[in-house]
Amino acid sequence: MANKGFDLSCSLTKEEDSDPKLSPFLCKLFKEWDDRKARGLFHHDISSCETKILHGEHNFVATLIEGRDQKKRPTQFGMNQVIQPFDGAKFNFTKVSLEEVIFTLEEAQDDSEKYFGNVPHALAASPSAILINVSPIGYCHVLLIPRVQDCLPQRVDKESFLLAMYVAREARNPFFRVGYNSLGGFATINHLHFQAYYLKVQYPVEKTPIEKLATLENDVSIFQLVQYPVSGFAFEGGSCLEDLSDVVSRVSIFMQDNNRPFNVLISESAKRVFLLPQCYAEKQALGKASPQFLDMRINPAVWELSGHLVLKRKEDYDEASEATMSRFLVEASLSESEFQELKSCILEFLSTAAPEE
Repeated sequence: MANKGFDLSCSLTKEEDSDPKLSPFLCKLFKEWDDRKARGLFHHDISSCETKILHGEHNFVATLIEGRDQKKRPTQFGMNQVIQPFDGAKFNFTKVSLEEVIFTLEEAQDDSEKYFGNVPHALAASPSAILINVSPIGYCHVLLIPRVQDCLPQRVDKESFLLAMYVAREARNPFFRVGYNSLGGFATINHLHFQAYYLKVQYPVEKTPIEKLATLENDVSIFQLVQYPVSGFAFEGGSCLEDLSDVVSRVSIFMQDNNRPFNVLISESAKRVFLLPQCYAEKQALGKASPQFLDMRINPAVWELSGHLVLKRKEDYDEASEATMSRFLVEASLSESEFQELKSCILEFLSTAAPEE
């Protein structure tokens, strides 16, 4: 059972589209993305894809994009290592068509051209880029490539994560989220990138109850999710965005260094961040994944774990239910004992590791 489907093309009313409260950054992003859509650069028309909210406690969002996994750029690396070296011979974002580039983020001579105020010079010294995602799952689905010409592997560092936080903040809109997928967490390109898109609905993970675990010296608090199919963490607080960014980036680097796949959702204009460990690729490799879900070909990346599930077959979409999607997310998540062990390790790490200067 599901609620009536809704339009995925933008979800903006005409009044909102001209609303001066929309940030200049988001207005430009919408305009440029619409321009690339008009040029026919996408593999499918997201506005024609069916989307519905599943009835139940969580209100998962399901979108049908038939054959998306066969049209998008293929994964070109092993899924068993979170850190892998960049390979310039394989596809990377320096090889995209210039038409896919919406704009670059760099130091501007004219202050009126800047979207990000008070950005450290190190972030602006090497231009970063925002590209369209040619296989979108939502309106204005884009890719943020930090220091694109540096050809960094898909590996979080403090500076790149801070840039992603700035992008989320600059949008000034709770329906525009920024996400990150590690290798082994269903990133498909080993070239450092974040994703973002606009969906005018509250994600299930954003409204799930949370339980405080600790408050750090910089007043950033870490929570665990409760009553949600995916075990994970939420972070909020701090005296400034940089405090919150520093804590989440340190935990992300801890996960990478310990070869633990994970996904990150930057929410509420960078006021809250969710970090979701997962193990689905490992289960696939070990032959422990459910045949039912293997047949459905759902890749549990950040959007799926957050509650927006992309389905590739019409029958799966028609029969989608909260119970089925919850079982899938539980399978992608760490077991209770695995999560408790990881939680203890992270809390110990945060209590002993000094913040980076």
